[in-house]
Amino acid sequence: MFEHRSKPLLPLNRFLKRLIRNFGLLLLLILFSLLAGSIGYRVTENMSWIEAFYNASLIMSGMGPADSIQTDAGKIFASLYALYSGLFLIAAIGLSLLPFFHRMLHILHIEEEIADIGRPEEGTKNER
Repeated sequence: MFEHRSKPLLPLNRFLKRLIRNFGLLLLLILFSLLAGSIGYRVTENMSWIEAFYNASLIMSGMGPADSIQTDAGKIFASLYALYSGLFLIAAIGLSLLPFFHRMLHILHIEEEIADIGRPEEGTKNER
């Protein structure tokens, strides 16, 4: 997915395209998660679509459900969805920051190679 450390640094316009692609993927994952949560609340708690979406959004944001959960199936679903949402948040942060971390490490590696140019190779003596 990313260029190897031996390759040159990606130009800024291609890096921005990579950021947009990652953001688009993240947006799709968020929409899928909200849809799954809305369907889960609709099925287990017989909520309207608006109420189900509202509860799924609040769970994903970490605020907790807006309405009290009445059924056992709803409680199990809400618990599993809350656990999923917490892990999803960690993955989403990682996905959004990954291009920045990769670029930073790539830049540091290039700077390290430039610094190594003036050093003598191992096993040789630097005689005058």
